Amino acid sequence: MNLKDHIRGIPDFPKPGILFYDVSPLLASGAAWKAAIDELAEAVRPHKPDLLVGIESRGFLVAAPLALALGIGFIMVRKHGKLPGDKIAHSYNLEYGTDTIEVQADAVKPGQRVVVLDDLLATGGTMVAAINLLRQVGADVRAAAFLVELTFLNGRDRIDVPSVSLMAYDE
Repeated sequence: MNLKDHIRGIPDFPKPGILFYDVSPLLASGAAWKAAIDELAEAVRPHKPDLLVGIESRGFLVAAPLALALGIGFIMVRKHGKLPGDKIAHSYNLEYGTDTIEVQADAVKPGQRVVVLDDLLATGGTMVAAINLLRQVGADVRAAAFLVELTFLNGRDRIDVPSVSLMAYDE
């Protein structure tokens, strides 16, 4: 199955000049979504994760069903102020300003093997921040995985763990 047939390009969203790669049609197709999860499972399984980590918010859509398919746990990395309880925060630079992400302090035990997932890899800034945050709490970050990668933005070059994407777009 060609998963790209289930990705919709939306021009000028969220602002003029941007082509948004919408995964909604993929999620809406039972057969395509199952194929994507099956492919990700094959790619992630060799890293032997104890937990999968989803980055807010579309990363949750990828990591949660994949964790279920692999029979392992799922945790969330969220934007500041979205998680209850004790949290560990990590701030990072954006093109124009900064952002902060958090994980619950007890979500990962030191040494647990994790793979971090998001729907799309663009510049890599959020993934790098999530990896740094997880290492800060003692996780053994084994890999990163994505449905879609925008290769022309070179985000993969910033990530220091093995990375896999199911679909790549060169422009």
